Amino acid sequence: MTKGKKFLAYGFLTVVSILSVFPLYWMMVAATNKSVAVSRGTLIFGTELLNNTKKLFASQNVGAALGNSFKYSIVMTLVSLFICSIAGYGFEIFHDKAKDRIMSIILLAMMVPFAAIMIPLYQMFSRANLLNSTLGFILPSISTPFLIMMFRQSARSFPVDIMEAARLDGLNEFQIFCLMFVPTMRSTYAAAMTITFMNAWNSYLWPKVIMSDAGSITMPMMVANLKSGYVTDYGTLMLAVLLCTIPTVIVFFLLQKSFAEGITGAVK
Repeated sequence: MTKGKKFLAYGFLTVVSILSVFPLYWMMVAATNKSVAVSRGTLIFGTELLNNTKKLFASQNVGAALGNSFKYSIVMTLVSLFICSIAGYGFEIFHDKAKDRIMSIILLAMMVPFAAIMIPLYQMFSRANLLNSTLGFILPSISTPFLIMMFRQSARSFPVDIMEAARLDGLNEFQIFCLMFVPTMRSTYAAAMTITFMNAWNSYLWPKVIMSDAGSITMPMMVANLKSGYVTDYGTLMLAVLLCTIPTVIVFFLLQKSFAEGITGAVK
C-alpha cells in the first residue's frame, strides 16, 4: 500500500472513529450541563454534574434500579449460557434428521416478533404468579434461537476424536461437556455472554409489562420515567442514560477480543 493510500485509509478510519465516539462524548457533556445548555447543543463540559446527580437520586430510586438490572442481567446471562450451550452441543454432537427439523422450527421462531406473543405470555405469567419476579423476567429469554445456533456452529469444530477418547476413558456426556467442551469454547461463551448481558440490561418492553412494583424497576425503566413528566430535565436524563450505558460499555471492552473470536467461530 502506498503512502497516499495509507493516508486516506487512516484518515477515513479517524473520521469514522470520531463519529462513533461522539455520541458518548456528547452524553457525558450533557450530563454535566443544565437542561437549557443541553437543548442549545453545547459541546463543552459544564459544572452541573453534582446538581444533576442530586436531582436524579432525589427523583428516582437509582440504587434499586441498578441492583435489579444487575441481578436480572447476571442471572439471565448465566442461565441462558448454560441452556443454550447444552442445546447447541446436543443438536450437533447427536446429529440426525429429526433434530435438523426441530432446529429449523426453532430458527423460524426468530421471525415471530415479541409483541405478537407478549399478551399470551403475560396471561400465562399472571396465572403462574410470576409477575414482579426474577423468574418472570428471565424465563421468556433464557433460550434464544440465535444463541443455540451459535453454539451449534461452534460445536461443529469440536474434535470428535477427543470425545471418543474421553468416552473410552469412562467420562459420561455431561463430564465431556463440562470438562472439555466448555473450556474449548471460551471465545464463543464470551461472545454469547456479551450479547445476552447487553440484551438483558437494555430490555425495556417485557419488564415494563410484568414489573408493576416500584421496587422492581430497572435502569431502562428509570430512564423512561424521567421523560414521562411535562418538563424534561435533559441534564438529569443524560446522566441517567450515562449510568445505564457504562456497565454495557465495560462488559464489551473487557470481552472485546473474545467477542470477535466467538462471532467468527474461532476455537482455541
